[in-house]
Amino acid sequence: MPHQIDPAFLAHPLRTLADAALQRARELGAEHADFRFERVRSAAWRLRDAHLAGSSDTTDTGFAVRVVHRGAWGFASGVDLTADAAARVAEQAVAMARLSAQVAVAAGSGDRVELADEPVYPDATWISSYEVNPFDVPDREKTDLLTAWSERLLAARDVSHVDASLLAVQENKFYADTAGTSTTQQRVRVHPVLTAVAVDAASGAFESMRTCAPPAGRGWEYLTGTGWDWDDELARIPGWLAEKLHAPSVEPGRYDVVIDPSNLWLTIHESIGHATELDRALGYEAAYAGTSFATFDQLGTLRYGSELMNVTGDRTVDHGLATVGYDDEGVAGQSWDLVRDGVLVGYQLDRGMARRSGFERSNGCAFADSPGHVPVQRMANVSLRPAADGPSTEELISGVERGLYLVGDRSWSIDMQRYNFQFTQQRAYLIRDGRLAGQLRDVAYQGVTPQFWGSLKAVGGPQTYVLGGAFNCGKAQPGQIAAVSHGCPSALFSDVNVLNTAQESGRS
Repeated sequence: MPHQIDPAFLAHPLRTLADAALQRARELGAEHADFRFERVRSAAWRLRDAHLAGSSDTTDTGFAVRVVHRGAWGFASGVDLTADAAARVAEQAVAMARLSAQVAVAAGSGDRVELADEPVYPDATWISSYEVNPFDVPDREKTDLLTAWSERLLAARDVSHVDASLLAVQENKFYADTAGTSTTQQRVRVHPVLTAVAVDAASGAFESMRTCAPPAGRGWEYLTGTGWDWDDELARIPGWLAEKLHAPSVEPGRYDVVIDPSNLWLTIHESIGHATELDRALGYEAAYAGTSFATFDQLGTLRYGSELMNVTGDRTVDHGLATVGYDDEGVAGQSWDLVRDGVLVGYQLDRGMARRSGFERSNGCAFADSPGHVPVQRMANVSLRPAADGPSTEELISGVERGLYLVGDRSWSIDMQRYNFQFTQQRAYLIRDGRLAGQLRDVAYQGVTPQFWGSLKAVGGPQTYVLGGAFNCGKAQPGQIAAVSHGCPSALFSDVNVLNTAQESGRS
């Protein structure tokens, strides 16, 4: 049965507030104005060794008005849900724009804010793809499931401790602007995680193993068997963990590496996702993740990787964490190429960056994480495409004489140009003569972005493709958090530099 927008959200005076704010902005001479009413409900449950350690359930509700006046941005927000208050917030936004314009003139800046054109979408509604809203499930049912999963892991001989958590978000937005667009949206997402810890009593050594299930734009059904095989993963974790605890340390050197989607998504996020944000490539943004080596003058010419590398930006894929019907500038969700046959061919854009850089249209990458924050250019679901008739993960491994198979994300490090990086993983297996030959410890792989992606020698088929991602991508100042997915198949990279982290840290 199709979902409907939450009636409690629709009960707010959305149109009344929007009409008051936009009308006042017009009266004050704004060239553009948009209104955004937002309600974000976020809840978390945390268990330690099968006992509830804490929970939270918070809702952030309010509205924002953004204007372009005299060629400058102005922004203000409020929580008083009356028409008079909305008009006052619009006045504050215009006053801020006037001040910004004065500062620009004093600084001798000739830059004016102009927005790329976008069709008008009157009275549009969009709801993300999920079956059961997690907020319709009793809290006791959530904690009971996490408790049962924890107890299952704790019952294993080699598991000493278990942490379990569940994050759930329901995000509702109403948007309207002076061009005539108005959109109402509802998104649901969940992130369940379990971490098992093993301690060797004799030596004091310990290891941990986290579930590889990614966060997803799904509902409660994700925890009950739709989209992930929890029974299988929970059954395997104790054995994987015990093997890792007693595994030999890796010999550093050059290896052919097969990377599982559960690890490769994070490499995509850091070395492609952030690097192809146009505001970073132009030098307008450097918070959190720096700028980018993939500068705008290299569009269409930069050899980003091998010819097997095809990467898309996508705001439309089912269950994607960055999937929307319309972004926070009223732009419809789209899918487009970022890297085609190994060459940089696109960027992630909002309306301002699109117009500034000569693009006809934004690809819908404006997002604000709360009603109190201004929309900024944020990451789409950035994904490496599988090969239509590509091999299975087992077939990729079978073609490797001496190498590693890497599963699950762990730590990462990358420089402020998204150029030099280092990643670790949950599990690393030695490959010998096309077969897995047991786990290794202390493994990290290192690379330089275009050289690493240039070493891409084989891409798995659709049967290996998984949509990974994160709830907590940070950007901007004041800082904002966004959820984003990254799909990818298993992939083979040749001659990758592998470090021994124990040796690098002086622990061996």
